Amino acid sequence: QLQLVESGGGLVQPGGSLRLSCTASRFILEYYAIGWFRQAPGKEHEGGADISSSDGSTYYADSVKGRFTISKDNTKNTVDLQMNSLQPAGPAVYYCAAAGDTDPLLVSTYAYWGQGTPVTVSS
Repeated sequence: QLQLVESGGGLVQPGGSLRLSCTASRFILEYYAIGWFRQAPGKEHEGGADISSSDGSTYYADSVKGRFTISKDNTKNTVDLQMNSLQPAGPAVYYCAAAGDTDPLLVSTYAYWGQGTPVTVSS
């Protein structure tokens, strides 16, 4: 019931787009905010985007504002991350995670994490 599953990762060229999806239970989506994070090998999680459970408010890290869009589909029990104008980067894993509606994108507040989906932006 507290499981999150990411999908949609892959290899994409710089400047391209990719859409990631996080599937979670209706319970999680109703009571928890959902965030998307990026983690490169040997690095800390970097916050990307978050969507509140209470009113659907969205929050974005400065590095992705204007390029990424987070959205929730209650009929499919998913939270998607549309990523546009992707910048060159080595391999990384994107995670979705669930937290109480307290401090968006603060990693320590997210109690439940998916297994991640790999993304590489390279030509």
